[in-house]
Amino acid sequence: MLKRLLIAALALTTTTAHAQTGEAPKAGERGAPGLAIRTAKALTAKWEGECVIDHALVLVKDGKIQAIGPVSTLAVPEGFEVVDVGDMWLMPGMVDLHSHVGGTFDINDMVYVTQPELKVHASVIPHNPMFKRAIASGVTSVLYIPGSGVNSGGQGILIKTGLDNYEDAVIRDPGSLKVAQWGNPERWTVGVGKSWENYHLRDMFQRGKNYAEAWDKYEKGEGTQPEKRIELEVFRDLYGHRTQVSTHTQVYQVVLETLTMIRQEFGIDVYIDHGEVKGYLTAPLAEKLGVNAILGPRNVDMPRLFGMDTDGQWQGIAAEYQKRGMKKIGFNTDSPVIPQEELQLQVGIAGRYGFDMSNTEGVKGLTIVPAMTAGIADRVGSLEPKKDADIVVISGDPGDPRTHVSMVFINGKRVYDTEVDKRRW
Repeated sequence: MLKRLLIAALALTTTTAHAQTGEAPKAGERGAPGLAIRTAKALTAKWEGECVIDHALVLVKDGKIQAIGPVSTLAVPEGFEVVDVGDMWLMPGMVDLHSHVGGTFDINDMVYVTQPELKVHASVIPHNPMFKRAIASGVTSVLYIPGSGVNSGGQGILIKTGLDNYEDAVIRDPGSLKVAQWGNPERWTVGVGKSWENYHLRDMFQRGKNYAEAWDKYEKGEGTQPEKRIELEVFRDLYGHRTQVSTHTQVYQVVLETLTMIRQEFGIDVYIDHGEVKGYLTAPLAEKLGVNAILGPRNVDMPRLFGMDTDGQWQGIAAEYQKRGMKKIGFNTDSPVIPQEELQLQVGIAGRYGFDMSNTEGVKGLTIVPAMTAGIADRVGSLEPKKDADIVVISGDPGDPRTHVSMVFINGKRVYDTEVDKRRW
């Protein structure tokens, strides 16, 4: 309890101090003059179309990207502040869809096997100290989710990492309904097996479907108003395609269950999270069903892992999904299991173990793929006009572990600068 009070006091002090400074917004932020960033190369990370622009210019106004293109085709509007980053590159802010870092870490209540009504948003600390190195490494958006102690620990929240106020930091709430199919929940109370876990998840999804359909009929004037059930409200968002199920799913059998139960049987938008230990065998079906894979932090299947034979080979998980036709592959850290700032390293390891990044797949796996997967690509994930100005200044390909981040902007606000912070990631 004392720890929680101290953390809350720290967050309040930080926010209050910022408000009391009365600092005027700087170029690029809301209510300020525009910002023009010149760069040697911009990695736009667009899912389709031109992904790389050499000698690029990015125009930012009121926290949004106004325009992007070659310097030769864009003029700097009058009154815009110009920042020339020289030989450094630009890329979109990185997006991590599996983070337990974002608040008080009070996110693993294990009362019932399924408890979809719980919400981690109550524990969020905006711009909290645990994000300090994450910001310095270019991670600008995360899905902060419950733990995996039970089969459904509740609802996550999508937030920005470097903004001072809760209202500014929130991208979407609920960010997802967290489901954990295997690889922790079996230890609940006396211990349960996969049959028990699947039974309770199916029961939860069936009750949620019935509830969402009843409200849909009522809103169409075809039925009576249902009784409000707090534990099932999230299913109205799920069936309204306003959020997704994120699944902590490991080992082939339960990855397959993600696809056949959650996606095929109940028709809910879902994505594979972790997807390890020969989970890649489901890739053809996942691709057919439009279910993306957000992989990590385990990057390889080792020989005889959990009794699964890999013919004596160390196999790159992302590469194996890719070989079997999976197109949208992203990466996560499961922070603090792997530190939030090592998101970029997940791509480097995937490349070392066979993941093909010849068409900027690595950059996309850190940016536009998770953004599309979470349904927030209209705001983040690529450098395109009208999107949030979440921009990272980096020394080279983010798939190369030798690169470093020099500057980070979130909503046009410069939240990290090596020249000011005197530290480098």
